[in-house]
This record gives sequence, C-alpha cells and structure tokens, in this order.
Amino acid sequence: MLIVIIAFFVLLVIGMPVAFAIGISGALFFIQYPELPFTIPVQVTVSQTQNFSLLAIPLFIMAGNFLNHSGITEQLLKLASVLTGRLKGGLAQVSLALSALMGGVSGSAIADAAMQSRMLGEPMMKRGFSSGFTAGILSFGSVLTPLIPPGIGMILYGSIGQVSIGRMFAAGIIPALMLWLALAIAVWITAHMRGYQPERQTRPSLGELGGALRAGFWAMLFPVMLLFGLRAGVFTPSEIGAFAVIYAVFVGALIYRRLRTRNFIDALEGSLGDIGAVMFLIAVSAILTYGIVLERVPETLANWIIGLTDDISVIMVMIAVGVVVAGLVIDATVLIIMLTPIFLPLIRSLDGDPVHFGVVFILAATIGNFTPPIGAAMFAVCSVLKTRVSDYTRESVPFIIAVVAVTILLVFVPQAALWLPNMFFG
Repeated sequence: MLIVIIAFFVLLVIGMPVAFAIGISGALFFIQYPELPFTIPVQVTVSQTQNFSLLAIPLFIMAGNFLNHSGITEQLLKLASVLTGRLKGGLAQVSLALSALMGGVSGSAIADAAMQSRMLGEPMMKRGFSSGFTAGILSFGSVLTPLIPPGIGMILYGSIGQVSIGRMFAAGIIPALMLWLALAIAVWITAHMRGYQPERQTRPSLGELGGALRAGFWAMLFPVMLLFGLRAGVFTPSEIGAFAVIYAVFVGALIYRRLRTRNFIDALEGSLGDIGAVMFLIAVSAILTYGIVLERVPETLANWIIGLTDDISVIMVMIAVGVVVAGLVIDATVLIIMLTPIFLPLIRSLDGDPVHFGVVFILAATIGNFTPPIGAAMFAVCSVLKTRVSDYTRESVPFIIAVVAVTILLVFVPQAALWLPNMFFG
C-alpha cells in the first residue's frame, strides 16, 4: 500500500484531478499482485454504482438544487435578520443564522459559503467590517451546513459505513447548534472590540416575526420532515431522497412560484454536474477500498493504535487531528470516502458508537474546507470578495479556535451527539 499512497500524493501534487488520482493509484495496487485479475478494478467500480443505498446522494443533491432555485434563500435571509439582527456583529450574526437555516437546503458547505459571499459580502464591508473578517465568518459559518439534515457528508458516511442515515441526521443537529453558539460568541467578542454595530436597533414586532417565520416555514419544515419520515419508517433513506425532490419542486413551483422553466432547467443542469462529480469519485474509490481491505489496513492500524492506548476518547482525538491535517490538502468528501473504511472498523472494535464517531469525523474532515492551503470554501469566499488569503487566515483565528473547541468537546461528551438520535430512534 505504500506505493499506492505515494502515487496518490504525487498525482495530487502534479495537479491530477482527485478522482483520477484515486483511481490510478488504486489500480497500481493490482500491478503488485499479478495473480489478481486486472478485471477486478473495472468490476468493483461498476458494482459500486449499483449500491442501492447510494441512491440517496443524487436525490438529495437534486433536492438541494431545486430548493436553491426556488427563492427560499431570500426568505431565510429575512428570517435570519429578524432573529439575530440586534446582536453585536450585525450581518455577521445574520450570516451564522442563515447558515444554520440553509443547512437543510444546500447540504454543501462550499455551496453555502459561496452563496452567502455573493449575498452578504459586499453589504458587510460597506458597513465597516474588514475584508478578512467578512471572508472568515462567511466561510466558517458554513461549517454548520454538513451537520444539518440532509448533509451530503452524513449520507456518504452512513452509506459507506453501513450506519443508520436517520441516526446520523439526528446526531448532527445539537453539534451544529453548539458550533453556531461558539462562532456567535467569537463574533460578539470581535464586534465588541472593534465596534461593529448591530444590523437592527429595535426589536422586531410580533407581526414582523410572524411574517418572517411564515416565509421561512417551508425551509425549516424540510429537515423536520426528513427526520420524522425516517423515524416513523414511512421512508427508507433512498425513498426519502425521492420525496425530498418532490417536496422541493412543490415548494418552488407552487408555494414561492419561482421555480419556472428557466430555473428548473438551471437546477437540473447544476444537479447533473454535482451528481456526476460525486458519483464518479465514489465509483473509483472502490478500487482503493478493495486494496485497503485485502491488505488488512484497518486491522494493522487498529493494532498499532491500540498498542499506544486503548482509551477510545484519546484515539478519537488522534484520528480527528490526523483527519484535520489531511484535510489541509485533501477535500472533505474525498476524506470521508477514503478514510471511513479504515477508521470505522477500528472504532467498532473498541465498542465505540459509530454515530458519535461519524459526527466528530465529518466535522474534522470539513474543517479543511476553511483553511489554507487548498480549502475549497476559503478560496470560493476569497475569490468572490477579492480578499487575500493572508488577511483571511489572520482574521479567522477566533473562528478556528471556536470550531476546534467544539470538536474536542464532542469527543469527550458523546451525549451531545447521541442524545437526539437515542430519543428519536431508541
């Protein structure tokens, strides 16, 4: 496997697209074993696309694109402004509330960060927020998105690791609220030191609050319906993905009446691109996974780590640190696909809860999206706002501290992730 790992990183360094780097390096494994038929890479790639549980991924991607083209974002922005506009930090606090509300709509941290940058970036800087601070909070605010149903990372982890997707959806909600609180405190402290003013000077009236809640009702109902549909056994994860698409089209076409022919076609085109990229990555990752299983990498790694310590909390911290470091150069989606088959068997062998580990693992993998050198969300925001990466990095230190603190807290307080799924699903 050493040759495979070296080849993978060399291909990444020379600019090879990640999916091809995974597929080519995985194929090198079979060159080392001439007795293995070279038809296996083709067979495992094709068989991976026939995995019925993975059907939830393209369906939820489609649902997110339809909701994003339905006009629901503007309604959620109004609701976020009403809820948090009077807090110190003004639009920065509004952006965090919008990320929490948008999590169930976009399902993608990068998409959320890019969208918010276009909506709130210029207005924030016109109100006196520095460019680096604006880029930092608009980027790090989207760390909430993958944890709120239906986060794509949750679906990937659940599908690959054979973990209940319903439990994963429920497990992400309280950690997302913890992240929101930690980032809001970081914003409040910075705003207090720099004199950033609230967006609103008066409390919203009951009528204004009621109107904003009504406008955002259909978006907030979306993750609730997903959880209750799975809990009641009405839908499997794949079936509820199909329901999510129908729901998104219904809301966009009949409630907000923005999903007309042009928007509908744009949503389909965006979905095709997103689905093709994700599913191709999943398919070729099966080549690498085959080699990992055949070489007994999970068992070897488990024996090595257990030789150092058998404290599962310490092991989870070690894994989280390793994943964060790997996330500095590898995208979160790739990490989830590649590392779930390696680390999850180790956690299970130590009687750890796969749902608890999944939340910590996904959060650790996601952090790399917001940090140099290749954070995708970081570059999306800096590109939109014309912000230097050095300014972004310097001003994002409070947000990095907040996210890392919540990650560590989740490791040592598993009930923060497990209480809601245990209450919902038993």
